[in-house]
Order: sequence, then C-alpha cells, then structure tokens
Amino acid sequence: MVVTRILPFRGARTARLCLRKLHDSADRTTIIGQLINAYLEKKSDLEDHVVHLLFSANRWEMVPSMRKKLEQGTTLVVDRYAFSGAAFTSAKPGFCLDWCKKPDVGLPKPDLVMFLQLSPAQAALRGQFGEERYETDDFQRTVQQKFDQLMKDPSVNWQEIDASQSIEDVHREITTHSLNTINIAQDLPLGELWK
Repeated sequence: MVVTRILPFRGARTARLCLRKLHDSADRTTIIGQLINAYLEKKSDLEDHVVHLLFSANRWEMVPSMRKKLEQGTTLVVDRYAFSGAAFTSAKPGFCLDWCKKPDVGLPKPDLVMFLQLSPAQAALRGQFGEERYETDDFQRTVQQKFDQLMKDPSVNWQEIDASQSIEDVHREITTHSLNTINIAQDLPLGELWK
C-alpha cells in the first residue's frame, strides 16, 4: 500500500504500492465521507475531535476492501492516510500527536511512505491552494513540523522526495522507491500500523 499526499510544503505518500489502483483514504462517497467533504469545503462546522474521529472512521471503512485487494495480489497506492490525519489534527491547539495516532492503531501498515517536499511559494504557484479549510501558510508550517515528528518513527519506511524537481525526476524517484519496495514486500505479511 502506498499513501500519497502533497502538502503545500511537504506531502506524505505511503504504500504497499499499486501502479494500477489509487485509493483516496478519505472516501468522500460514503456517509462519513460526505460529512468530511462538507466540513473541508467549509459548508459545515464540526468540533475538532469529531472531525479527527470521522477521518479515522472513514479510513477504517476502507480496510475490508483494501485487505481484499492486497490478498488478491494488488498493490495499492493510497492518497493520504493515517499520517495526514495525525499531522493535521495535532497541528491544532490542544491536540497531541500520540492521541491523534490512537484511533488508527492497527490499520494496514504501509510498506513505504513517500513524503514530497515542496516550498510554500512553489505550492502556491501550482494552483488551487487555499480552497479548503486547512490550506493556509501558518497551518501548513505547523503540519510540516508534525510530519517531521512522524518521520522519526523507525517502524515506518519513510522516503523524502524533493517535489520541486522536474516532473520526470520526481516520477523517476517515486518509481525507483516503489519498485524496490514492491520487490521486497511482495511476499511479506501485511503489518499493522503503530503496533
């Protein structure tokens, strides 16, 4: 599975990789996902603890489908994952990273997390930045600090990639890390995150 997320400054990408299937770990088509979507688009307000738990519940909704595909030999590339949830919520006042990780303990553990680094100025040039609730420079800086803390966890295979490179160079790095991980992980059992 591979989890991906490009933050204005950095982005997480995680994986038991799939070059054929892409999952957005925030499935906005489910009832829970629709609540999340309305919140992100600033159409509704929810208490921060509720939002965090909804994102986690939305990830858990996807676990049976993910496990089935992995058991069938499909490698998954997942856009965003528990790492984003923990980083974004813990960036808010009054939240600690450990509490934010707890609802996701036991999710399928990615074999690889690719974190794409990008400066705020470069992110702004790419368009659509600022359309959703959490897309402000100050908040994204705090989120980046939380990702830095998450990347210190030696139980997770993190790879940092400079996203300011050409698309071809970023693609080459992602492909290399992905194929290496697929070769190593294809016969390994699926782990459990943060256990």
